[in-house]
Amino acid sequence: MTQVRLEKVSKLFGDTKAVDNVDLLIEHGEFIVLLGPSGCGKTTTLRLIAGLEKPTSGYIFFDNEVVNDLEPKDRRVAMVFQDYALYPHMTVFDNMALNLRVRKLQEEEIRKKVLETAELLGIKELLRRKPSQLSGGQQQRVALGRAIVREPSVFLMDEPLSNLDAALRAKMRGELKKLQERLKTTTVYVTHDQVEAMVMANRIAVMKDGKTQQVGSPQEIYSKPANRFVAEFVGSPKMNIIEASLKDKSGPVLDAGAFEIAVTKELASTLESDIHGSDFLIGIRPEDVHLSTAPAKGYVESTVYLVENVGNLVYVSLQVGNVLVVAQSPPSINLSVGDKVFFRLDLDKLHIFDKKNETLVV
Repeated sequence: MTQVRLEKVSKLFGDTKAVDNVDLLIEHGEFIVLLGPSGCGKTTTLRLIAGLEKPTSGYIFFDNEVVNDLEPKDRRVAMVFQDYALYPHMTVFDNMALNLRVRKLQEEEIRKKVLETAELLGIKELLRRKPSQLSGGQQQRVALGRAIVREPSVFLMDEPLSNLDAALRAKMRGELKKLQERLKTTTVYVTHDQVEAMVMANRIAVMKDGKTQQVGSPQEIYSKPANRFVAEFVGSPKMNIIEASLKDKSGPVLDAGAFEIAVTKELASTLESDIHGSDFLIGIRPEDVHLSTAPAKGYVESTVYLVENVGNLVYVSLQVGNVLVVAQSPPSINLSVGDKVFFRLDLDKLHIFDKKNETLVV
């Protein structure tokens, strides 16, 4: 197992800063996911760790040794790519054995390592086939096997499941996580799929515009997002964001224009004592918006704008003036577009962001 540390790492391509002053510590045996939209710098960060790119500035450490100038072959890393990168003219056995032969291991040792790895991945019966004779899931296992057989100190994975169908992708997520826990190899995994990140990671590093926005456990990222970007990027449907101002109307309220949210004096005091002014962004996840078909104290009247049934859950978009709020509900509520319905925000689950810089206040 290897500890990987990035210290103020940047990478420029011409005038474009693909990675911007990133600090990141990846512990021994950890499964960390670099999560973000296309172009956020996550794959470039992975390639910097691999040695396929050299940093413009900053340092990359493997167990406290600077590896900036080490070639990829000298870093003891193994990379699994999105397209698997298997040689079509070689058998599965030869694809898995190639790097061992480059290292000039004895054929008997190569055979032993390949067979052991194939047994681990359940692909022993495929060793004589060529990639064109394999399904997508089988090719993915071969690509993993080729990485595992090298016994690397770090696994680097660049969206390795993205070419699989939804059902197989879900199955392979679990298998890959179990495999990593068994091998205990430090793993850096790149994806834009927040479900994949939440299910697989020990920790997630959310990236945007080459910067790390937040690093934490999946639960920390979900329940305590550091800023609006993280709040909206993680979670499906995304978090509701509502503009509001703190006002005093026979008690403190967050005034969203179309409706008001009464808040405690303690919360109002916290907001007033900050340097953020009086304008905020209220974040609330759909599961924390409660619905009622009848008026009730603390509930806001709204009109059903859209109903999305996903089987075991229904997502209802509610319109109040020019504000839309998405609520999660069981299908039994039986609502239709145009219906009048009432909602309440769970005050204990509010996320309040500074309107100017969009960072979390409370």
